[in-house]
Amino acid sequence: MPSLSEVEQASREAGLATSAPELHGSLCGWLAGGGDTGGNWLARVMVDDALPAPAEGSPLARLHAAARAQFEDRDFGLVLLGPGDDASLAARSGALFDWCRGFVGAFGLAAGADPRLSGEGEEALADLARLARATAQDDGDEEDEEALAEIEEFVRVAALLLHGDCALAARHRNRLN
Repeated sequence: MPSLSEVEQASREAGLATSAPELHGSLCGWLAGGGDTGGNWLARVMVDDALPAPAEGSPLARLHAAARAQFEDRDFGLVLLGPGDDASLAARSGALFDWCRGFVGAFGLAAGADPRLSGEGEEALADLARLARATAQDDGDEEDEEALAEIEEFVRVAALLLHGDCALAARHRNRLN
């Protein structure tokens, strides 16, 4: 997966007004909701047909390839794009909330108004929507650091659960028909 700075730079060059974590969240939400994985994913995810497809080998193309591979990984290897552990709590939590905003919006685009979700999936989506509305606090202590780590793990698992409910289940239903 490309680094946060590579995706930030590529996002600016493409004229996008979203942060790298929000773009990655949007891509993941699109994939989890069963959105088309081929063609110009960037135009679909950003709902802007004027956006050109990312060039092969570019950071945005690598981001797409990594996200697709991580969702298909049987070891649940989804990694959320965000600042490293050396960044402030505010920067890391803000990036996580941005990621959730992107995920929830693009998931809705891909899955539609009434997606087929399990009970756990419905709860996970509601929790992600609450996190998408959250704002980062300026400081924190060891307890806040631990809480952020738990929230990050929850978000990662929730995204995988929603992918299973929508994208994988749809593929399974199509194979049966």
